Amino acid sequence: MSGTEHTTSLLELRDCVVIRDGVEVLRIDSLELRAGEHVAILGPNGAGKSTFVRLLTRDVRPLAHADGSAAVTLLGRERWDLMAARKLMGIVSDSLQESYTVPVSVRDTVVSGFFGSIGVYRHQKVSAAMRERADELIGFLGIERLATRTMDTLSTGEARRALIARALVHAPAMLVLDEPCDGLDPAGTWEFIATMRRIANAGHALVLVTHHVEDIVPEVDRLIMLRRGRVLRDGPKAELMTTQSVRTLFGIPVKVEERDGAYRLW
Repeated sequence: MSGTEHTTSLLELRDCVVIRDGVEVLRIDSLELRAGEHVAILGPNGAGKSTFVRLLTRDVRPLAHADGSAAVTLLGRERWDLMAARKLMGIVSDSLQESYTVPVSVRDTVVSGFFGSIGVYRHQKVSAAMRERADELIGFLGIERLATRTMDTLSTGEARRALIARALVHAPAMLVLDEPCDGLDPAGTWEFIATMRRIANAGHALVLVTHHVEDIVPEVDRLIMLRRGRVLRDGPKAELMTTQSVRTLFGIPVKVEERDGAYRLW
């Protein structure tokens, strides 16, 4: 979707401040994520990336504005139902993956995305359409051979692909991947990069939250740099992914190399 004009606002943060243990950990004056765009949020450890993801999952709340207006709006609405928000945003994070080190099959893991639960429970009614959708996504992500395996027997990369399928069951407007390649070996990283590219090219809007420039797939067209809890820069990836900008962001004398829309550091 690179080059497409994105006009529909999905998520907007305005004068958004998060305090933890009396310390300001995130302050965003103005930030908007729009439908259909592929975005990378890049920054070092401690930049506020995890807090940003937890804002999306509603695990943390920003300070209330004095005038009563919300710091976070979704589809232009200040108040929104948690389950409705989860249908709009599919989020795969380390904390979610840690919750799934349990003997639940991959197929049931994907189906559980319809209910927002960890696995499928007896009182939950699973329709044939849900099963069909789960199998469709299992096939799309190339994990058919894992469908009957349990999550606690999978590699990190295999489990992460299953959780992406879980996040996609509602066809969310935005898929958020938090540190997508953490814990993966080179083969796992290569496969997962290919998976992210396949998702982006299938029309799913991506938000990649990472501290590795290598995670940023060529399909990403916008880059948001976070540093010390603030937005350092926000703009087209091709303009911001420069040696000087990355040196400033991470505070190290690296050199940025680009090849076919992918980047790495020297």
